[in-house]
Amino acid sequence: MTFPMSILEKIKLYLLKEKARISGRISSIKQQDPFSDPDRLIDNAASDTEAKEEASHERMEALEKELRRNMAEIEEALSRIKKGTYGKCQSCKKLIDTDRLAVKPTAKYCVKCEQKREKK
Repeated sequence: MTFPMSILEKIKLYLLKEKARISGRISSIKQQDPFSDPDRLIDNAASDTEAKEEASHERMEALEKELRRNMAEIEEALSRIKKGTYGKCQSCKKLIDTDRLAVKPTAKYCVKCEQKREKK
């Protein structure tokens, strides 16, 4: 058993919008990253400025990494919709509760299987 196409279309639309939003955030982060400035190395900035830029760069990298992970989860969920396996737990093969999918539309596992995975 799978979800009705009308529900899957709404989920797909939401995921596509979220993917576009995340893509925009990644672009914005890249522009804000102090290390993306080609003139950065020409400036003879003070060491405290250099340290601030380094810390800012590390925060930007961490945020970008998290956003790319979210993007990959969205792409996987879209792939499952296309294959007809969306909403099925990848471990026990039972349907994932709709409340869980409403909170986390990229969920691959039901709550029970997710808890088992987290304990490992």
